[in-house]
Amino acid sequence: MTASSIGTPEQLRDPDYTPPLSRAIPLGIQHVMAMFVSNVTPAIIVAGAAGFGFGSNSPDFPELLYLIQMSMLFAGVATLLQTITLGPVGAGLPIVQGTSFAFLPIMIPLVAGKGVDALAALFGGVVIGGLFHACLGLFIGRIRFALPPLVTGLVVTMIGLALVKVGIQYAAGGVPAIGTPDYGSLLNWSAALVVIVVTLGLKFFTRGMLSVSAVLIGLLVGYLYALGVGMLTVEAITGSWSRSAAFALPQPFRYGFEFSAAAVIGFCLMAFISAIETVGDVSGITKGGAGREATDTEITGATYADGIGTAVAGVFGGLPNTSFSQNVGLIAMTGVMSRHVVTCGALFLILCGLVPKVGGVIRTVPIEVLGGGVIVMFGMVVAAGISMLSDVDWNRRNMVIFAISLSVGLGLQLEPGAVQHLPDTARILMTSGLLPAALIAIVLNLALPHDLTGEATEEVSGGLSGQGKGSLPR
Repeated sequence: MTASSIGTPEQLRDPDYTPPLSRAIPLGIQHVMAMFVSNVTPAIIVAGAAGFGFGSNSPDFPELLYLIQMSMLFAGVATLLQTITLGPVGAGLPIVQGTSFAFLPIMIPLVAGKGVDALAALFGGVVIGGLFHACLGLFIGRIRFALPPLVTGLVVTMIGLALVKVGIQYAAGGVPAIGTPDYGSLLNWSAALVVIVVTLGLKFFTRGMLSVSAVLIGLLVGYLYALGVGMLTVEAITGSWSRSAAFALPQPFRYGFEFSAAAVIGFCLMAFISAIETVGDVSGITKGGAGREATDTEITGATYADGIGTAVAGVFGGLPNTSFSQNVGLIAMTGVMSRHVVTCGALFLILCGLVPKVGGVIRTVPIEVLGGGVIVMFGMVVAAGISMLSDVDWNRRNMVIFAISLSVGLGLQLEPGAVQHLPDTARILMTSGLLPAALIAIVLNLALPHDLTGEATEEVSGGLSGQGKGSLPR
């Protein structure tokens, strides 16, 4: 199969191009597989923090399944808002929405050990924070001058740097397995390495659909490998299928609605970071997929969809949504810019959310197998951020802004105990890393004079010196 069977280079760079369904459907499912674990993991983490029982006989187990179901369903709904658009809502680009990790530092303290009773305040914050996020779309285009590639590239790079740790943890056995004898075993790593080797082999030594679907096929081969070596059993697959309902609809305000000042403030502050991430992701998609800058209309529409998608999800028991940076990396990797491909993926996510049996089987994919896939994708997020930073004019001024922002943000993320004496809300926001890095970069970029732009950067330690504006690799 040749690349021409998918589309011409001009067609592949066009968001409105629709590949044949035989190509579009597997490409869309590949997007789902790239983000699936990241999408459902926040729900599992929140349920664990709240003290839910994870056994099939636990009275809380149906609530856990419901949270996972809503994560899939409303990720699909929010993605449709981005790809199909609804009036001014949506960018009309191949943006994949999913449950955001960025909000976990806010959500975990809100529900810690409080069980189902804490979810009313949690989802009250999700709804109000989502509406605030949507309001950011009213002026996000006007403040875009404050979000140059130096800022957006930094945020996307930091998100990727935070995610790569998760990818390694998945490949080694998953977060719950940390500290156990099997964590990091050769068997665990072998499953991840099978996925990585198959993905890279197909990507660089085949053409056409095999190359474009490399990640999806790599995950399927890894799944079969896990089944063959005993990491996964047929009984586990059939058991998951039998324990899951055949069909289930979302229930509005299933957990009630409660106003909590801490939840509202936290979600609104993190919504601003999520909006910056979305600006970076939209810019990354248009730059990597179409070789152009994103328009103000696309930025505004994407922000509206972020907020509306989150608010609607909160009504039905879904967690905050945001654009998924790993799928930006997938677009750069496949070279397919079609938004209709992502629409196919969104419909598959909605199917998973309405038919829990489908999601139940997908969740049987061993964490180590998914770890192999996300190592590739999360690494691509970092690469996407660096690609955005290549457009920065690296003079002394910009190097200092980047250095301080990265040092403080990444440093607080790695050593949260450094701000243990701050009030709880401030401590949680600071140790996220993203918020202080973004704020420092924005403030310094606006405050420091630009009169050094034309000067050559002085030599720094190790013989490194700042270079001029970078260019994207061809």
